[in-house]
Amino acid sequence: MTVRWGLIGASTIAREWVIGAIRATGGEVVTVLSSDERRAKDYALENDIGSSSTDMAELLDSADIDAVYISTTNELHRDQCVAAAKAGKHVLCEKPLALSLEDAHAMVAAARKAGTVLATNHHLRNASSHVVMRDAIAAGKIGKPLSARVFHAVYLPSHLQGWRLDKPSAGGGVILDITVHDADTLRFVLGRNPVEVVAFAQSGGMGKHGLEDAVMGVMRFEDDILAQFHDGFTTRFAETGFEVHGTEGSLVARNVMTQRSVGTVMLHNADGEQALKLGTRNLYEAGLESFHAAIAGKGRPSASGEDGVWSLATGLAVIEAARTGRAINIETGL
Repeated sequence: MTVRWGLIGASTIAREWVIGAIRATGGEVVTVLSSDERRAKDYALENDIGSSSTDMAELLDSADIDAVYISTTNELHRDQCVAAAKAGKHVLCEKPLALSLEDAHAMVAAARKAGTVLATNHHLRNASSHVVMRDAIAAGKIGKPLSARVFHAVYLPSHLQGWRLDKPSAGGGVILDITVHDADTLRFVLGRNPVEVVAFAQSGGMGKHGLEDAVMGVMRFEDDILAQFHDGFTTRFAETGFEVHGTEGSLVARNVMTQRSVGTVMLHNADGEQALKLGTRNLYEAGLESFHAAIAGKGRPSASGEDGVWSLATGLAVIEAARTGRAINIETGL
């Protein structure tokens, strides 16, 4: 079955990653929607998409659309997702799902009621590096996990800065953009849920109107695992990494918090050090393949709507912890 897609949002991430992944996994991009008619038409032409629209109802009413990819600014996700579910469309939504847990729950509930698939576009859990780390932990290769460390401070390129740095109402700032990815990847790799967090946020000069552009903190996961994280938009020359340390060994990954299938994972234990074998599958293609399979009733998407609720709840707790200076419990309401 060819899944026919409508793009809600003429976005950079769709152009650079998702359109190609849809096509590579057997899907067809039928139309793109933007509030700006000229942008929609130009985007369709530049990306070989057959039609464009500025009318959400028209797109959702079309019998030629099976699924939608929502990559608009964060404050728009809830209403667009709920409308799509009511129209019987499957939804792949960018993270964070919404700006509040109430809205995220409404999105999950709408998809459940309609019997449609809702997935969150958490691409990092599709990386071979994170899959092999998860599998090594599950196989007991490092013994009992005790702690983790994620460093995901990058430099936000100029063409992506915009609303992420100057529009609080759209859910800008580094926490809802990057820390939610850390939370999801940690949940995936550790196989445990976060329970509380402490954090400090920073305004290093890029963020406007009080929006944070860097954050550091510590999450406590189930089984008393501590996970340190550092996220930023302002760090030009740092590498990214992910480490998990246990009673019998450590996993040390470098340059893996990225959209590309790159980086290394080393296993350190009493036998010495070993480079774990990694695949090269495109992260977004892996995610779209699982999404298409879920639509066909074969399994679940790589990151579900409920996974998106977990990452949002963690991000909101980080914001509250940084604002208040207190440890904040992470509660999803699921």
